[in-house]
Amino acid sequence: MVQYPRTRVDASFAALSDPTRRGVLEQLGRADASITDLAGKFHMTLTGMKKHVGVLEQAGLVTTQKVGRVRTCKLGPRRLEEEAAWIERYRQLWDARFDELDRVVEELKREEKVAGRKKQ
Repeated sequence: MVQYPRTRVDASFAALSDPTRRGVLEQLGRADASITDLAGKFHMTLTGMKKHVGVLEQAGLVTTQKVGRVRTCKLGPRRLEEEAAWIERYRQLWDARFDELDRVVEELKREEKVAGRKKQ
């Protein structure tokens, strides 16, 4: 099996692939929160939430700060520009393919219409 080095984009998409982690990002977009608060909102154990936050932190999407016994989470510095650019390239590719498909379908419709007139 070929091994590729993990890039930031890979880490981001891996982090975003989980609905709980996407929910954590949405929650942190509204307000900073402790891991305890997040665990409560998502009905999971502290250990489970720490793992989710760790994945988000490794991807640069979340930062944490420990003050006393409380670890507070907030959105990280990454703005997902590379990920958005990657998605945009594929959106453009698919748009071009669908435009070509539309052109082929319209040409087939015209040919069918002409063939129908010739039979009459």
